[in-house]
Amino acid sequence: MRLCRFNSDRLGVVEGDRVFDVTEALRILPSVSYPLPRVDPLIANLDRVIVRIKQLLPAASSHALGEVRLLSPIANPGKLVAAPVNYRKHLDEARADAEIHHDNQVGEIQRVGLFLKAASSLIGAGQAVALRHADRRNDHEIELAVVIGKAGSRILRKDAWGHIAGYCIGLDMTVRGPEERSMRKSIDTYSVLGPWMVTADEIANPGQLDFWLTVNGELRQKANTRDLVIGIPELIEFASAFYTLHEGDVLFTGTPEGVGPVKPGDVIMAHIEGVGTMRVDVKAG
Repeated sequence: MRLCRFNSDRLGVVEGDRVFDVTEALRILPSVSYPLPRVDPLIANLDRVIVRIKQLLPAASSHALGEVRLLSPIANPGKLVAAPVNYRKHLDEARADAEIHHDNQVGEIQRVGLFLKAASSLIGAGQAVALRHADRRNDHEIELAVVIGKAGSRILRKDAWGHIAGYCIGLDMTVRGPEERSMRKSIDTYSVLGPWMVTADEIANPGQLDFWLTVNGELRQKANTRDLVIGIPELIEFASAFYTLHEGDVLFTGTPEGVGPVKPGDVIMAHIEGVGTMRVDVKAG
């Protein structure tokens, strides 16, 4: 199932070029009060929501996909976990290009570990990336994004698949410079998630997905998730060895070679096999 959040926080199911409005299914979510839970309520109750969605779908109204504004399918992630240089060729290009490394040491992911992005940086496909620090290079980075569906700490890689709710396309936008990654990549609008979340049962082999990114029609990045240095279950094991992963947390799995600059007015198209294609506009911040 392809679940999206659109317009004024409506819940939708995407089938072909139509979005079916199943917002009524959200009524089964439990009421909460302060302090709020550290999870995304939709993802924490996903199985129950899907049961209700299936009841609602036959009579649901629909909209043309091109006429709705797509928001991030995950509204309230507790954290965005990201994997640096998790494709070997990207590690090589980062080390070779001074505009990328800025005299920072670019170490292997096994040694430097993962990093966190601010949840406040998250937007959806229908919301433009607003560039800041126009005097610096601002780059696109396409990644397969994994949505955690079952909380866990110290998760073993053999059990990791059972902790996944679904998959999205992720754009880990970044401004180049000497600061730590988490600072340069946590700017408002610099984490794009979408165009929807495909539930885990729809992707037979997440470790064998072709994907690509273009800017204004020019192919910039093209790879397959088989080329990940650390695969998805290993990333979940790695991350959860340091902190608990909660329902709705998002894991950006890493970007391949071909990262490059964007400027206001550019149009990014990103595609991941089995997930879909999303358009993201770029504007001045």
